[in-house]
Amino acid sequence: MARSKTPSLDALRALLRDAGLRCTAPRVAVLEHFQTHRKPLSHGELVEALADREFDAATIYRNLIDLEGAGLVSRVNVGDNVWRFELRDQDAETQREHPHFVCVECGEISCLEQVRIKLTPAPGSLKSVVNQVSEILLKGQCTRCA
Repeated sequence: MARSKTPSLDALRALLRDAGLRCTAPRVAVLEHFQTHRKPLSHGELVEALADREFDAATIYRNLIDLEGAGLVSRVNVGDNVWRFELRDQDAETQREHPHFVCVECGEISCLEQVRIKLTPAPGSLKSVVNQVSEILLKGQCTRCA
């Protein structure tokens, strides 16, 4: 039987402790939600998704900032002036930036974790510019809208 990649609550708590953060109910809930919804989510989407837990919106926001500062989540900009966050892969060998895809019809955002894009500087260009790229955003129609 294949092992699930979804960590247990104990594993999420250990992840928080290893990052130097206290294991509060909102932090565990945010990490748990990211683990089960592997795509970038806005603060508003998280507040809505966790509404039944009755966490304050400001608490969720502060926890997102803390989780980002600890390297557990990344902030993603898809060009619509709404910051989204996603869980970072904690495996040092596979941890890397990956491109995101936004459907221009329905607005669905997808992680393209299996896509590798190598940027090579053109002759005469500055290598440092290519080395500083940290986000790549692709736009088009998703399979449902195409």
